Amino acid sequence: MVPGWSRGVLLLLLLLGAAAGQGGQAGPHSLRYSYTGMSEPGPGLPHFSLVGSVDGQPLVRYDSETGVVQPRVDWLEWGVDPLYWEDETRASRIRQFAFGVDLDTLRGRYNQSAGLHTLQLVYGCDLQPDGRTGGYWQYGYDGDDFLSFDKGTGTWVAAAPEAQLSKAKWDADRAANERYRRYLEQTCVEWLQKYLAFGKHMLQRKERPRVQVSDRPGRDGLTTLSCRVHGFYPRDVAVVWLRDGEPRPEETFQWGGVPSGDGTFQTRVTIDIAPSSGGRYTCRVEHPSLAEDLRVDWG
Repeated sequence: MVPGWSRGVLLLLLLLGAAAGQGGQAGPHSLRYSYTGMSEPGPGLPHFSLVGSVDGQPLVRYDSETGVVQPRVDWLEWGVDPLYWEDETRASRIRQFAFGVDLDTLRGRYNQSAGLHTLQLVYGCDLQPDGRTGGYWQYGYDGDDFLSFDKGTGTWVAAAPEAQLSKAKWDADRAANERYRRYLEQTCVEWLQKYLAFGKHMLQRKERPRVQVSDRPGRDGLTTLSCRVHGFYPRDVAVVWLRDGEPRPEETFQWGGVPSGDGTFQTRVTIDIAPSSGGRYTCRVEHPSLAEDLRVDWG
């Protein structure tokens, strides 16, 4: 696939271009697209799906079950002409077909029979507070690295013997490789900056976390203390259990921040304690929306 957008994006470009100059954006920020194709998915799983996200927040989505590209944020839906979504839907259906062909090709290279096999593509760029940028374009097959683009050399890197044929074929098209490099170094970063400006009220907002502390019987007679932190934005958060005011990170198990489905994030941190151990246990939360850390005692 060649990086780029369909003609319907031109109206969006005009809108975003007007917004791009509004205020600076502190980082880090990221723009990411993830594609997944499956040869024989199970019930409820689409043959093909793609998700575009900014700073971990879903931006657009397409899958073979719905057959249409849909915005995942209100501000993008309001600012885009319906032709944009029609054009992107047509382009996504072409990508879906291509992924199906590629899956058949790869099963042949790996000498595989029928069954579930997956092809994944992840590409995007990052923007650091000091202005440094990074970009990546990576393919994976059945959970392993397959092929990636090295924008420094402008060539493809094969992570498996079966990828050598693709590498040779793609490296022979130097003009296409230059377009990949230009997309990762320029176009992707420009779009990220425009999305940040256009969606500033959503992407650069700060929402305070809410904290719930609970306990339940654990294994081997221990008690598991759980600290659920939810409703916060942006994603970056630090949560740890304290015993008598001292952090216990080595005893803490933490789930990473995951989307809640409403534009915010959530996480959970647990610690196992002996009921007779004594001491005061406190869940401490640090987040950009807080002037000082938030502490909630257990019991």
